[in-house]
Amino acid sequence: MPGTNRRSDTGSVEGLLSNLDPRVAGILNRALEGQDISAQDAEALFETSGAEYNAVVMTADELRRRTVGDVVTYVVNRNINFTNVCIKRCGFCAFSRDFREEQGYLLPVNEIIRRAKEAWDYGATEVCIQAGLPPQMEGDLYIKLTEAIKAELPDMHIHGFSPEEVLYGSVRSRISIRKYLQRLKDAGVGSLPGTSAEILDQDLRDIISPGRIRVDQWTEVITTAHELGIPTTSTVMFGHIETNAHLASHMAYIREIQQRTGGITEFVPLSFVASEAPMFLKRLVENVRSGPTGTDVIKVHAIARIMLNNWIPNIQASWVKEGSRVSQLLLTAGVNDLGGTLINESISTSAGAQHGQLMRPLEFRQMIRQAGRVPAERYTTYTTRRVFGDDDEALDPLDLVGDNVEELFGSYNMLVQMDNFRFQHPKYADKSRENETDNETDEGASAMTPSGTSG
Repeated sequence: MPGTNRRSDTGSVEGLLSNLDPRVAGILNRALEGQDISAQDAEALFETSGAEYNAVVMTADELRRRTVGDVVTYVVNRNINFTNVCIKRCGFCAFSRDFREEQGYLLPVNEIIRRAKEAWDYGATEVCIQAGLPPQMEGDLYIKLTEAIKAELPDMHIHGFSPEEVLYGSVRSRISIRKYLQRLKDAGVGSLPGTSAEILDQDLRDIISPGRIRVDQWTEVITTAHELGIPTTSTVMFGHIETNAHLASHMAYIREIQQRTGGITEFVPLSFVASEAPMFLKRLVENVRSGPTGTDVIKVHAIARIMLNNWIPNIQASWVKEGSRVSQLLLTAGVNDLGGTLINESISTSAGAQHGQLMRPLEFRQMIRQAGRVPAERYTTYTTRRVFGDDDEALDPLDLVGDNVEELFGSYNMLVQMDNFRFQHPKYADKSRENETDNETDEGASAMTPSGTSG
């Protein structure tokens, strides 16, 4: 069975390598010997098919087994995407709304705290906070949100904010990225998502997301966070217009950062969800693919394991992007982590992802056991919270949630329809408040005149 301690696996891989294309066999042999492969080597692996492709997958699985063993982890967490209003117009993003659009929303601080408390009551150890970039935002908004959550839930891990948000907060605060990150850490941020990375190639970024955080800025945020003792994740988005060379170079770039700082906890490949993405739906960018093929998905995860294995031991599958079946299959292609329960998932859902907003812990454990592996719940930074035996089916609070998930926890589709969370631009909100004050003053004055008295 997959995941059991099979000493014959190494022999099987080596036996297969002896019959492969010599270049591919050499690359995989070096990886199995513990050497780092180059970006050019990775590009060659992306071109494989047939027996060579099978060998890539088997090598990734063997390296996973040697490095992290047979335990597969997950974290109980909740996403809080507190606004979808954003000043950027990224071609791949179906989540964001202009401030003038009716579907723009902004959760107030008390609602964000309520959602965090609810997550804690359901067993979550982490809240992941990411959102759009609202216009004229107060520079210290992210810091205030963090302080408010930590004041109510001091033991909750706050996984936020993206490098794009950190940059925006520093610009709005008129302080350096380093100072802003230090303020976030002092407020209680425990780690940063390594999102807004997409593909770390500036020419490509200028096509799919002009005006988005630049590669050098993203790098500055990530490396400065590491220097300050704030760990981060790392990601890649694939299946749009990138080439194999882009993917290989991206992984090499992430590896170089990790070699310098050691602050990356995991690498997460993220499939491009095309159905509602503007650059695909409206044909804003030429030659955009409709997302990766199944083979592409397996290759990216397997090659990520082979390329990053010596430096980033945790390769995560995104069940929101891939679904439970493909995510389970990826456990045989180098993956050792399935991410979080999420409870609320807005960004991929808005783009057309069809795999739901909540994965119950019991579902994770069943997926993992069916793959012949050992399930374990982890904390955000990959320390183990508990390991489960073969027949340990003790129910967590989230396991008891029925099919009314949207009614219980809300959803993106509900948020964009709710008037009480409707976004109002600060500029116009101030004018509205002035008008309300003027009206109250006029009404008060008229009430004190004879003509304003009743009866």
